[in-house]
Amino acid sequence: MWDYINQNLVEIVLSVNYLTAIAVSIIMIHNHTKRDPLRTMMWTIVLFLLPVGGIVLYVFFGQNYRKTKIFNKKLFKDLKYIERLARKQVSLLQKKTIFDNYPQHTGFKNIMTLLLNNSKALISEYNSITTYHTGAQTFDAIKAALLSAKNHIHIEFYIIEDDVLGNEIKDILVQKATEGVDVRVIYDDVGSWSLPRRYTRAIKRAGGKIFPFMKVRFPFLSSKLNYRNHRKILVVDGKLAFMGGVNIADRYIDGGKFGYWADTHLKIEGEATRSLQTIFMVDWYFVSGEILIRRHQKYFPDLPPTGKTLVQVVASGPDSDWAGIMQAYFTIINSAEKHIYLSTPYFMPNESILTAIKTASLSGVDVRLMLPERNDSRLVYWSTLSFLSELMDAGVKVYLYTKGFNHSKFITADSRISAVGSANIDMRSFEHNFEVTTIIYNEDFTRQLERSFHIDTQNNSKPVNPERWHNRPIHKTIIEGSARLLTPLL
Repeated sequence: MWDYINQNLVEIVLSVNYLTAIAVSIIMIHNHTKRDPLRTMMWTIVLFLLPVGGIVLYVFFGQNYRKTKIFNKKLFKDLKYIERLARKQVSLLQKKTIFDNYPQHTGFKNIMTLLLNNSKALISEYNSITTYHTGAQTFDAIKAALLSAKNHIHIEFYIIEDDVLGNEIKDILVQKATEGVDVRVIYDDVGSWSLPRRYTRAIKRAGGKIFPFMKVRFPFLSSKLNYRNHRKILVVDGKLAFMGGVNIADRYIDGGKFGYWADTHLKIEGEATRSLQTIFMVDWYFVSGEILIRRHQKYFPDLPPTGKTLVQVVASGPDSDWAGIMQAYFTIINSAEKHIYLSTPYFMPNESILTAIKTASLSGVDVRLMLPERNDSRLVYWSTLSFLSELMDAGVKVYLYTKGFNHSKFITADSRISAVGSANIDMRSFEHNFEVTTIIYNEDFTRQLERSFHIDTQNNSKPVNPERWHNRPIHKTIIEGSARLLTPLL
């Protein structure tokens, strides 16, 4: 009798689960198909193969917050000013008056217009940029900047760890807060999962403010677990800013298990700091409810010209109307005529970026991609490797960085334009994470970045031989292909 009852219960539960899976699939197809049919198909398969677990996974990882909006930037009345200025700059681009002092950049009109329209990424003119290629260089400069703060420190990182470097940064923040400097810190709650309360309490006791981004606690998991703040931003006194790829953890200096850690981070002085300040303030409102942007003079001081580098700072995330950073990469790749150099630790592109890269290479553009030989995620690494055959079939030159772990995230094209930031070339960065990337329209800067790329590909990497790659053991292709099937879900 009990066997009969148990069997009926199992059948009822499975029937309910499958009916729920069908209902969720219909809703998902209605909401998602126009955006990403492949992703929709993958989630539909998961829902039916795992009727219980699939629904749970979809609730946590599958929803499209670009459509529903996690929070609305339009709550900021002051951002209306940025929108008006963006429209004005679009008009100036159409009239080409913005190129009076930069005739060499006329060819970038379409990219600039795109980023003004999809991200309100204002064009700033008077900037100077310093590039750092190691964590040691970066944090020497960051610590010096923090110690120089007189008014405020706004700091936002995906990872802050309670290790030697993390405590050095904390001690400086405590010192500056004690001195009366306004200290505001945002850390991602998942990226900084192990950050202890005593760390945050020390900053609060000194008078600073520190908040997690999208706090997640078991067992009350949120469907927002999948949407993380991957940005790395520091603004000091509204006068200088840092952004790029490094996080606050010892491994970004000593290399951790890799022995050596390469990365790319920027110090920006000039008008572009205002864009990074605005991005921080929007994030700060989201985590704290405090609106800072109206106090213009304190956080947006008058800045003397420091250089003549044109810059656009692009922020994207599930709160954006458009995948701004992805579209920026797509347009840069499509506009290249001579060469494209790409560096990323994680390479799982969507179909648009993958097609753009292969098309550029097949069109005669010299496309080179540098990836780490070793990675900190096996599944992601296998998925990355699954793309290499078709890239090399299209003529893309692939290099595996062997010196340690290369965490740099940048693209350059034709020694004229470059993009450096927190975004990887993968669906997570393009669709789910809150990211920030700086587009630099400057030949000298881009050539400098390309020289670094050449040094790494020639001295610290090994080229992948297409013939040997195609003849590697079949079990590896099966593993990589299986991992790639999960790419839309990663």
